[in-house]
Amino acid sequence: MALWGGRFKEKASVQFKKFNDSLPVDYRMAIQDIVGSIAWAQAIHEVGVLNDGELTRLVAALNELKESVEENPKQILLSDAEDIHSWVEIQLIEKTGDLGKKLHTGRSRNDQVATDLKLWCKETGGELLFALVNLQQAMMNLAEREKDTVLPGYTHLQRAQPVTFGHWCLAYVEMFNRDIGRLKDALYRLDVSPLGSGALAGTAYPIDRNALASRLGFRTATMNSLDAVSDRDHVIELLATASISMMHLSRFAEDLVFYNSGEAGFVEMSDLVSSGSSLMPQKKNPDACELIRGKAGRVFGSLTGMLTTMKALALAYNKDMQEDKEGLFDALDTWQECMEMAVLVADGLKVNRSRTLAAAQQGYANATELADYLVGKDIPFREAHHIVGEVVLAAIEQGCPLEDLTISRLQEFSDKIEQDVYQHLSIESTLDKREALGGTSRSQVEKALATGNEKILNEQVVGAPGKQQIKVALKQVKQRLNAQRAAAMSVRRARMSDVDKIHQLVNVQADKGEILPRTLDNIIHDVQNFVVAELDGVVVGCASLYIYQTGLAEIRSVVVDESAKNQGQGGALVQYLLEFAYQMELKQIIVLTYIPDYFAKLGFSAIDKSSLAENIIEDSEPTPDKDPADEIAMEYIVGQGK
Repeated sequence: MALWGGRFKEKASVQFKKFNDSLPVDYRMAIQDIVGSIAWAQAIHEVGVLNDGELTRLVAALNELKESVEENPKQILLSDAEDIHSWVEIQLIEKTGDLGKKLHTGRSRNDQVATDLKLWCKETGGELLFALVNLQQAMMNLAEREKDTVLPGYTHLQRAQPVTFGHWCLAYVEMFNRDIGRLKDALYRLDVSPLGSGALAGTAYPIDRNALASRLGFRTATMNSLDAVSDRDHVIELLATASISMMHLSRFAEDLVFYNSGEAGFVEMSDLVSSGSSLMPQKKNPDACELIRGKAGRVFGSLTGMLTTMKALALAYNKDMQEDKEGLFDALDTWQECMEMAVLVADGLKVNRSRTLAAAQQGYANATELADYLVGKDIPFREAHHIVGEVVLAAIEQGCPLEDLTISRLQEFSDKIEQDVYQHLSIESTLDKREALGGTSRSQVEKALATGNEKILNEQVVGAPGKQQIKVALKQVKQRLNAQRAAAMSVRRARMSDVDKIHQLVNVQADKGEILPRTLDNIIHDVQNFVVAELDGVVVGCASLYIYQTGLAEIRSVVVDESAKNQGQGGALVQYLLEFAYQMELKQIIVLTYIPDYFAKLGFSAIDKSSLAENIIEDSEPTPDKDPADEIAMEYIVGQGK
């Protein structure tokens, strides 16, 4: 049913309807449209359009519809409604009859869609802020881990001066901090309500628009109805913010693609973010970083498209603006996905410290130190620069680093050079001299880490626009990020070479009466269902996932060696299996455990043990040393918070 058909004698063609309808895209704003409609119902009740009983009926019907959409948003796509506004109104009329037709009094789809989109942007902006802070924290964690690791710094992709890996990480922390500032600025500017602006000239009813704005969680109402219904600056600002941040992510990815290359060999990507070659079995490709780099262009394209769409639109609303949502939704989804993937990359990164140190010692990265040494001997910098250039040329011809040149050879270039020069040419000296604010000295990196952690702790993401809805969304995002981060820590799929270690780990716990023993043959035949946790290349834990049927599996044999207890390995094993279960499209994961508090922290909930099938109880028969009454059944519903 079209909401505007009275003026027309004929129906629109099927081809035009498909071209014109936006429901496949804007159905994502269903909750926002319903929330806006509830607020509008209250506003027109206050000016006498609705009586008390009508308001109660409409609000009840809208809340019922909201609950239905929250349970199953994809139901909307089964409709042939033109857009989400039409769909909500049609559903409301079905529930309340002619009363549903009164809701649109004084309201236009123009101010309605503008309001819906701003509400969606406010809520999504909160999730994006949270993702940015998580990304910053991941880089801070990596910086802390590698704060003393020497890394060659580059300009023009040529080795320049040594830095620390921690200093490199902190460069991206700064970039992401600017992204946070830009996003907060954009969210502040969009936090004004257009509802009550009508089609373009304002509403004819004496609505208190500031009270209406406050009811919807906006800080104020817009001041000009023409601008309110035709403004898409907030879309462009969010796309610009996403584009700049994706540029930062792309640079991060490019650095790591280079560092990961065989020629550099500075880092190794986690198996969780890498792929292999269909032809060359030796290959381990940094696909996560390459995809982040590639998806940056996709986000840039959405910004360019929106700027081009808006560049010549006369006031006020034009149908061209319907193109605002598809690019925005895709760009922000892509940005968030790339941030989450970058967290996985950072958390699982292994740095080859001996390789980075060796590289930093090559390429005459200490040449500037020699020039500074000569400046300290009262030689003007330009002259010192020339002298050192000649020294470097001699070292290249001799095939040795500067510090390997003898004192007599160095003195051929300047008699100011003395025996103390060598202490200035070491990597440690080169780094430690960079003591000025923002430098790469270890003390400056420590200060930057302390300052950065304080900033992140004080980052009031939950205080961003969106209030309670954002809090719920942030909790879900945090759960997923924590799961992925834990899974990235140290866990991989088991190999046949791990069988003996798995057998040993399992049976040590079995001897203590904690779990059932497993034979070596049993583990060999089941090894494809195991994952293991490593510390410094040594297997210190294991767990397995046993699939009973479509949608149902059990986590078994979760064991961590005593030497690795309380380091997060057990949680990492479980989270890896939960992420794997999500990818396998399993629905329910169960455990039978004597430590329910532990699994509760990982998202499991207690269930009635008698509700499980008999074969599950038989397979998981309690150990002889435990009271069967103490064994608790728990479940994890896969996909919650994803």
